[in-house]
Amino acid sequence: MTAPALEKMLVDRDATLRQALEAVDRSGLGAALLVGPDRTLVGMLTDGDARRALLGGATLDGPALPFATTAPQTVQVGSGRAHVLDLMRALRIAAVPEVDAAGRVVGVHTLSEVVGTRRLPNPAVIMAGGKGTRLGALTRSTPKPLLRVAGRSILEWLVLNLVGGGIREVHVSVNHLGEQVEEHLGDGHRLGCTVQYLREDPDRPLGTAGSLALFRAARPELDVPIVVLNGDLMVQFDAERLLAWHAEQAVDLSVAVRAYQHEVPFGVVEADDARVRAVREKPTLTMDVNAGVYAVSPAVLDLVPPDEPCSMPELIQTLLERGRPVGAWPLDSEWIDVGTPADLARAKGHL
Repeated sequence: MTAPALEKMLVDRDATLRQALEAVDRSGLGAALLVGPDRTLVGMLTDGDARRALLGGATLDGPALPFATTAPQTVQVGSGRAHVLDLMRALRIAAVPEVDAAGRVVGVHTLSEVVGTRRLPNPAVIMAGGKGTRLGALTRSTPKPLLRVAGRSILEWLVLNLVGGGIREVHVSVNHLGEQVEEHLGDGHRLGCTVQYLREDPDRPLGTAGSLALFRAARPELDVPIVVLNGDLMVQFDAERLLAWHAEQAVDLSVAVRAYQHEVPFGVVEADDARVRAVREKPTLTMDVNAGVYAVSPAVLDLVPPDEPCSMPELIQTLLERGRPVGAWPLDSEWIDVGTPADLARAKGHL
C-alpha cells in the first residue's frame, strides 16, 4: 500500500469512534489503525467493531480504543506474499498491518494488493513426482512436496507464492504417491487458482523436465513462457519479475541461480609447473547454483522427448549445444532445497 493510502487508515490512540469511523471510510478497507506517537500499533478497529459498539450504547464522541482489537494479526516487514496471502485466507481478513521489530506500523497488506489485480496469462508447472529417497522414512508413505513446514505443505507454499505473483493456472507433475498430491491440492480452488495434473507412468519416471512433454500435449496452443519449478523448494520469488527479465533478455530458457558458498576445510596450494605460487588456508569458494526455478519459452517444449526421461540440466545442455540462449536470473530471496532431514529442519526453523 502506498504511503498516502496508509495515512488514511491511521488515527491517534485517543481517537473517538467518530474519528476512527472517518478513517475507516477514508481508507475504503473497512478498518482504522490506532497508533501511538511513534506509530506503534495499539489497536485495529473495523467497521464491524464500531457497529457493535454503537449498538451496545457507545457514543460517537467516546473513545474508540476500548472497542478495538488491541492485539491484531500483523506480519513483519519483508514477509513474503505467499505467507501474507495464506494468513489472509486462513483468517478471512482483507487487511493485515505490516510492522517493524519495534511494533511500529510501516505498511498494510490488502488482499487485492497481495493477490494482484493483474492476472498473468502464463501457466506454471511444478515437478512433484520425485521419491525423495534422501529423506528416508519421512517420504516412505508421504510425497516429499507434502511434508509440512509452518502449518502447510511445501507444495501449498509454492502454489500460494505463484498465486501471489499473478499466476492462476498451475499444472502439477505427479508420480510417486501422486494420488495423495491430487487429494491434497484438489482443483486448486481453495488456493485461488486452478490445478491440473500431469500423470507420469509409475514405472517410468520422467525426471525434472520430462513431464514438460505431457504439458505440451495438454496445451499445444500455448504461446507464452511458462514458469517451471521443483516441488521440494521453500522459496519466495516474484513470477512476474522472472518473466519480465526472461523477455528482456530474449532468451529461450531462464534458470534462477543462487550464490552458494563452501569453505574448503584444508589449506589450498596453488602451483604452476611444480612451483608454489600461493597457499590459501581454508578458503571460501563462491559459485552460482541452480535454484530449481525456471522460465521456459514455448518453443523449448518441443525439444523435450515424449515419454522419455529428461532432466532440466539435460534440457539446458541441449539448448546450449544448439546455440540457443539461456539466461541466469539472480534469485535474491530466501531459498531452501528440502532434500535431506537437515534441510527440512532448517526450513521449519526459518519460518
